[in-house]
Amino acid sequence: MLKRLDEFKIGETGLIKKVEGEGRLRRRLFDMGVTPGATVYLRKKAPLGDPLEVTIRGYELTLRKSEACLVLLEVKGVD
Repeated sequence: MLKRLDEFKIGETGLIKKVEGEGRLRRRLFDMGVTPGATVYLRKKAPLGDPLEVTIRGYELTLRKSEACLVLLEVKGVD
C-alpha cells in the first residue's frame, strides 16, 4: 500500500518509492537523503502536523508538511 509521508502515523515505517516535485525542492530532498529505496521511520509530529521528524539513513531529519507530501512510500509496518 502506497502512502504519502505526511499521512503516516507516529511509529510507522516505510520504503520510499517515489519523490515528486520539481526543481530546487526535489533537489533539496535528494540532498538530504530522501531518495527512492531509503527506509523512513516517523518519530514525531508537531501538534498541528507541521513539521514532522523522521529517521532516515541513520539520522533525524525534520521536514515541513509541504515537503513530506511529495514523498510516496510503501508502508512496512508500525513499531
